[in-house]
Amino acid sequence: MRKSLTLIGLFMVAIALLSAGFVTAQDEALVAGVSDAYAGTEVRLIFANHPWNNAIQRLLPQFEQASGITLRVESYFEDQLSQRLQIGLTSGNTQADAFMFRPLQEGRLFASNGWLADLSEYVTADEDWNWEDFQEAARDTVTFADVVYGIPIVTEREMLYYRRDIFEENGLQPPQTLDELEQIAAQLHNPDEEFYGVVVRGRRSPAVTQFSSFLYSFGGEWITEEGQSGLDSEEALQAYTYYGNLLRNYGPPGVTNMSWPEALALFQQGRVAMWLDADVFYANVIDPTQSVVADTTGFAPFPEGPAGANNYNVTSWGLGMNAASEVKDAAWEFLKWATSKPVVLALQQQGTPGARASVWAMPEGLEHFPEDYAEVVQLQAGRGVGHDRPLVIRVGEARDIVGAPIVVGIEGGDVTAAVQEAHDTFNAFLEAGG
Repeated sequence: MRKSLTLIGLFMVAIALLSAGFVTAQDEALVAGVSDAYAGTEVRLIFANHPWNNAIQRLLPQFEQASGITLRVESYFEDQLSQRLQIGLTSGNTQADAFMFRPLQEGRLFASNGWLADLSEYVTADEDWNWEDFQEAARDTVTFADVVYGIPIVTEREMLYYRRDIFEENGLQPPQTLDELEQIAAQLHNPDEEFYGVVVRGRRSPAVTQFSSFLYSFGGEWITEEGQSGLDSEEALQAYTYYGNLLRNYGPPGVTNMSWPEALALFQQGRVAMWLDADVFYANVIDPTQSVVADTTGFAPFPEGPAGANNYNVTSWGLGMNAASEVKDAAWEFLKWATSKPVVLALQQQGTPGARASVWAMPEGLEHFPEDYAEVVQLQAGRGVGHDRPLVIRVGEARDIVGAPIVVGIEGGDVTAAVQEAHDTFNAFLEAGG
């Protein structure tokens, strides 16, 4: 009996050693290339309460052990984060050496105020880290006036979520064009049964980001190459008109009060045939604890408009460095590691869509996503427009201006007059330095 126990004990030790070796191999891959040149340095980080933060927190001890750098992390909700950063950066203090920020929402403000460090030399210094591996649209999102101010960490694109079971019952395929989208919405719309053909954001400011793909696919733009409002174009008017008609005729009641949480909830409840929004919400839809359509949801690309299928493809979150940091090289060591290929792969395997083209091209980078979802993301990541709102400093004010005709269209008002008013107001805003 004692001999038998000894053999069992040796077997368990062997298994433990094999397991430890496997974990060590993984750990070594994650910290390969990390330098200990800044051992003993403290780097202070401010992050958003976001899945990327939750995922990377589990890897931080490995970086600290390999680099000898101590990381001090604070986390805040989005609005709190923005306020916290602006208060600290305005005062010129160094309470954060590096931080998460929303490039399209705050990037130009932070850059124009001199708060973000210029990372241009850092990103080109290490060929193995490979700045060119980041998707072009993602790089563009964090580059202002040819200066790199951030590293993309989370990307998103607008895609079509649809009820695969209902499409099959009706012999339908996902719409390839916006005309087909409207036709299918009309066919499946059944308000008497509280079932609706389509839902997209309809609330004034939040709707701007999702409307942008419609605007681009009709051939419009927010701002012309001359820096003037682009809303007076025929293409912009067509896009506003289409969007308003689509939601007024085939959307749910109260859609002008809906941002993504309300639209997502309707789709999760099985009350909508199609939903267009960011691809980052896929996990909420396929989670059976949250969604009654977890097993019947399909994913498709944004449909083609008169000017093509021009979905937005943006960096929703990036990592930046405080221009006032006194430990920039140590902070860069962290930024470089957190956006390295092995770490991006590890985070993507936990459901956070990264910005590295090579990771999306790897089977390991796709295996944790639904097959049709991964195909759509791969397709749309290689195309699209790198902004989903006007590229200005005062983004909130701009979104409010350009979002007004969306609501008018949904409510059945005079879209032409609303677009002209928005154009005039937006032009004045731009001329005033907006």
